[in-house]
Amino acid sequence: MTSKKGYVSFVLHAHLPFIHHPESDDYLEEEWLFEAISETYIPLLINFQKLEEEKVDFRVTMSMTPPLLNMLDNQLLQEKYIKYLNTHIELAQKEIVRTKGNDKENELAHYYFNRYSNDLHLFQDIYHCNLINGFKHFQDIGVLEIITCGATHGYFPILYVNEKTIRAQIAVGVQTYEKYFGRKPRGIWLPECGYVPESDKYLKEFGIEYIITESHGILYADPTPIYGTFAPIVSPEGIIAFGRDIESSRQVWSSINGYPGDVNYREFYRDIGYDAPYDYIKPYIACNGVRVNTGIKYYRITGKSCPKDYYNVQWAQDTINKQTGHFFDSRVTQINTLASLTTNPPIILCPYDAELFGHWWYEGPNWLYTLFKKIYYDKSNFSLITPSEYIDKYPMMQISTPCRSSWGANGYSEVWLNQTNDYAHKHLHETGDRMVQLAQKFSNLENENPETPKLKKERAIKIRALNQCARELLLLQSSDWLFIITNGTMVDYAKKRIKDHVGRFTRLYHALMNNEFDKDFITFLEDIEEKDCIFPEIDYMIYC
Repeated sequence: MTSKKGYVSFVLHAHLPFIHHPESDDYLEEEWLFEAISETYIPLLINFQKLEEEKVDFRVTMSMTPPLLNMLDNQLLQEKYIKYLNTHIELAQKEIVRTKGNDKENELAHYYFNRYSNDLHLFQDIYHCNLINGFKHFQDIGVLEIITCGATHGYFPILYVNEKTIRAQIAVGVQTYEKYFGRKPRGIWLPECGYVPESDKYLKEFGIEYIITESHGILYADPTPIYGTFAPIVSPEGIIAFGRDIESSRQVWSSINGYPGDVNYREFYRDIGYDAPYDYIKPYIACNGVRVNTGIKYYRITGKSCPKDYYNVQWAQDTINKQTGHFFDSRVTQINTLASLTTNPPIILCPYDAELFGHWWYEGPNWLYTLFKKIYYDKSNFSLITPSEYIDKYPMMQISTPCRSSWGANGYSEVWLNQTNDYAHKHLHETGDRMVQLAQKFSNLENENPETPKLKKERAIKIRALNQCARELLLLQSSDWLFIITNGTMVDYAKKRIKDHVGRFTRLYHALMNNEFDKDFITFLEDIEEKDCIFPEIDYMIYC
């Protein structure tokens, strides 16, 4: 990598909550994963592969969270995804027939048929249902840096009242990463970018070198960083923090003037699930007959004051070409301004939800591909870089403690602690305390050597129950449930998940404390082990 005046670092946060319902095919929420695979993860892999084949040297960083990794590695969910694709291929075939009198719709129906068919081919025949290895390949050849996250995206500024629960989130996050990628992670995307100084010692304990924070986590650090977000800082504990750049983020994120809102891009909210005749579309919407998105969309954003016009793939690509030029020129100007003001070359950190690229912003993966090619081929004053590469090149940085912060609305904790979801916090804290209590009470269980078969069987059941307690607690701690309740989307499902995990943990807890393991309990344990099968190698002693 040649020396430049400055650097740009893209960090994509790939995360979904763990949703796994072997007891039913009727959970619409499982489709969050399937949509993300088809609209974000496979398109990213396709574009990374194109860049590799074209010998374009690029750099990008992705966090792949433990819940997402566990779902991508789950055989039942892989089978359900294949069924999802076959259903969409069938629907697209029917659309080709239904739209034969409308040339523009018919062309797009063919487009969706080809796209879903290609997804099926790639998933089954190229990746052999293992997308994790697809991403691992790009890390292994040095163009992608994969970082970790908290075990279940637990929000540290809430959990730190019992620091052992933060330690467990970090420990399991690192262990899961090592399982899938065969190396230790250098960086972590703090869940919701939620930073508290109390977590630094645990990040250090498990070998984490750097974190990603929101802009004001750096700007309000103590002492005030000399170079703002354009240089990383290092905490007294030795944890390096990179802060989000405000200008580049606004260009992509803003719903008012950001790139994804362009009139030529595909309209997310206009879908044949709502437009097609009800009897025709009924087999392809929710099982209870409620109309939902199918993923087949024929319209572009167009504008607020006129009827929606049809989506045009070429117009969308023309817009991508124009916007990537604007983003490129903006970074050149930004770095020209900053280069003389910083000791080391400035770094522009661009962190986004990975699912923005493809799911919410359909053209996002192609936008990244076009931009990365432009940066490689066009003369510029900056290069792409990963945070780890920047640390290795420029290890000297200012010592400063980042500010407590998050990237939620208004920048602190109100998204995850407000009047809509505050009832859940007492359960979060009490369950965390009880988990620590169990780990301490049974801290010698692994070393016991029971003499009779009955005692050996009871010991094995206790270990299974204790490990399941750890899973239930971690799943309860997912920040997604609190976020969903605040936003008012799928609230019933989020509240059910909170109730289920508290209830399951509580029953396990009382059985362990009272030494009651009858046949009904064994049946219960087997049932929730199948449903909440995240982290199969977990060891409850992480709480001791």
